[in-house]
Amino acid sequence: MVTLLRSMQAEGYAHPVVVLANTPEAGGLAKAESLGVATEVVDHRTYGTDRAAFEAEIQNRLNPYKIDMICLAGFMRVLTPDFTEQWEGKMLNIHPSLLPKYKGLHTHKRAIEAGDTVAGCSVHLVTAKLDDGPVLGQAEVPVYGHDTEQSLAARVLEQEHILYPMVLKRFVCGMTELIKITAD
Repeated sequence: MVTLLRSMQAEGYAHPVVVLANTPEAGGLAKAESLGVATEVVDHRTYGTDRAAFEAEIQNRLNPYKIDMICLAGFMRVLTPDFTEQWEGKMLNIHPSLLPKYKGLHTHKRAIEAGDTVAGCSVHLVTAKLDDGPVLGQAEVPVYGHDTEQSLAARVLEQEHILYPMVLKRFVCGMTELIKITAD
C-alpha cells in the first residue's frame, strides 16, 4: 500500500484520496497519514458474520471521497458479489501466486510443496470469484531447493512492490494487456 501511495504521488498518474483498513491496528494507517492520505477504519470484527452490513459500511465510508477505483493491498477479507459488482472493472488486487495457481491462502507453502521451480505474484481485476478476475500483470521469481515459505514470500514481496505500481499506472492509462516480469 505504501509503495502504491508513493508511486502515485511521485509520478502523478493517480491521486490517492483514502486508505481504508478493516482493523484499527493496521500499520498502514499511520503510514498513509504520514503521506497526507486520509484514513478510514471499518472493523470487520464488529459485524460478525454479517458481511453485507460490513460492506455497506465500507461503501458509506468511501462515498464522501468520490473515488474512481479501489486497489486492494493486504485486505484479507473475501468480498461478496454485491460489493464486487459495484466496482466491476474498477478494483484491483495483488495476489502472491501466479494465478490461476494457488488461489486463496498459503500460496508459498503450496508452491514449495508442489515442487514448483517458479512462483510469483499477480495483479488482477477483482470479480465475485476469489482470485479469479482477469490477470493484468505477473512477476515471476525462482523457487530454490532451500526455500522456506518465509524466504520465498520475501522475494515475491519485492516483486509485488515493483509490479503493482507498474500495473496500476498502465491500468489508469487504459492499458489492460498482460505484462510479465521475471526476477533473478
